Amino acid sequence: MTHFPPLDLAARLASGLLSFPVTHFDDDLAFDEPRYREHLAWQASHGVAGLFAAGGTGEGFSLTSAEIDTVVRTAVDEVGADVPVVAPATGGTAQAVAEARAAEAAGAAGILLFPPYLTEASQAGIVAHVEAVCRATRLGVIVYSRANAVLEDVTVAELADRNPTLVGLKDGVGDIERMTRTYARVGDRLIYIGGLPTAETFALPLLQLGVSTYSSALYNFLPGFALRFHSAVRAQDRAAVYGMLNDFVIPYLDIRDRARGYAVSIIKAGLTAVGRDGGRVRPPLTDLTADERADLTRLIDKVRT
Repeated sequence: MTHFPPLDLAARLASGLLSFPVTHFDDDLAFDEPRYREHLAWQASHGVAGLFAAGGTGEGFSLTSAEIDTVVRTAVDEVGADVPVVAPATGGTAQAVAEARAAEAAGAAGILLFPPYLTEASQAGIVAHVEAVCRATRLGVIVYSRANAVLEDVTVAELADRNPTLVGLKDGVGDIERMTRTYARVGDRLIYIGGLPTAETFALPLLQLGVSTYSSALYNFLPGFALRFHSAVRAQDRAAVYGMLNDFVIPYLDIRDRARGYAVSIIKAGLTAVGRDGGRVRPPLTDLTADERADLTRLIDKVRT
């Protein structure tokens, strides 16, 4: 484990590409620690700036709090000395606070605060939710703006002013005006992380709005491709970015969009396609069909190096 004060964590995460490792399950859909450790070691070996354990791609929504703690502790033990491991805080405020405290005890480098489950809330309620988590831990906190917890620019500014350990905003909405207003109001006080599904699709335009990095699910099974894409985005090499979009990302999206929930399922299928056995997803998600897996394998073979 490497200790990261909040501002150091922000600088490290902003320096490169981020990823959310899948969580491996055995044939009974229980956590498969050996395969998860193997995957983490492989992921950490390619130069990623941060790994988010038990996140969205890691099916954190289908894990119990006890399982999340186990996954986070495993990740910290396996790669925490080399790569910052960011842990999730999920559910309602009490649960999110408990998970944030558990993550700090486990040695995580930071917290990604997910929207509270199901219930809608006012901006004042979201402020109270975020502040409760920030007060519960010394770790740097990144708040995920999406679904039922979309933060307006004035809300982000209020939270940034009052909570020094709030270090980042992950955008899962893609609203150009809202993101422009937020960056104009808050500036570089926070880091901004692209968090839309298959973030590569939006990476180049969002860069102009202050979103300097993003979380790549593709990194799970094509780390070389994902890093090349990220480098092209940072260099604002439009020809390279759109070449890779046309060669792989857009055809990949066509497979992903064949069923709801495939944004996670297709990542595990991609791992299996490159010979690393991603395994199955937990319900309510469903796995790709045999034909879809074959289509994905053929697509991957075109860009894999």
